Amino acid sequence: MIVDVDTPVGPGRLTLSLTADAPRAVLLVSHGAGGGIDTVDLVALAEALPAQGIAVVRYEQPWRVAGKKVASPPATLDAGWRPGLDAVAARFPGVPLVVGGRSAGARVACRCFAEPAVGVLALSFPLHPPGRPEKSRVDELASVAGPVLLISGDRDPFASPEELRTAIAAGQAGERQLVIVPGSAHSFRAPGAAQLAAAASEFVLGLLPPQS
Repeated sequence: MIVDVDTPVGPGRLTLSLTADAPRAVLLVSHGAGGGIDTVDLVALAEALPAQGIAVVRYEQPWRVAGKKVASPPATLDAGWRPGLDAVAARFPGVPLVVGGRSAGARVACRCFAEPAVGVLALSFPLHPPGRPEKSRVDELASVAGPVLLISGDRDPFASPEELRTAIAAGQAGERQLVIVPGSAHSFRAPGAAQLAAAASEFVLGLLPPQS
């Protein structure tokens, strides 16, 4: 199912992968600056999680919908994200909502984290530009007042496993978890898709209140 969303910076687009029954949770994710919603990681989530009772919604930012080749600045990405988040929350009232994305999409989810979201799934969080550790974005990660699961490749030039461990050991507003996928760089490879999806499912389901 595809749903268009009006935003102050142009139309965005939601692609919904629904559960067979009423969802136990909803995961809203967006893409990075170098691709769309058809990357290995986002597709793996959309294909695997609905069977676990988690509806997956992939959000295309307005710049992608408009066919542009260059991503918008952070403030514009944030303005394009919030109406998509509001639309998903309205479509699934009362259902626990986890937000996230890959790379730049993960940064947006961290910067804009607020209720009704209950956690963040950060795929390939770009802690810094390649070779520029002094340009740290750790503040965006640290600002999330809720649980965060980071899933990253062990060869990612935007954040090594050691750098991510150091980042999450610093003062944080909420719980942080880290999963490293062997053999993947900033873009995940197909062999790691199952591990990624399983870790994401466990994280999302772990945020749900106990069933009565």
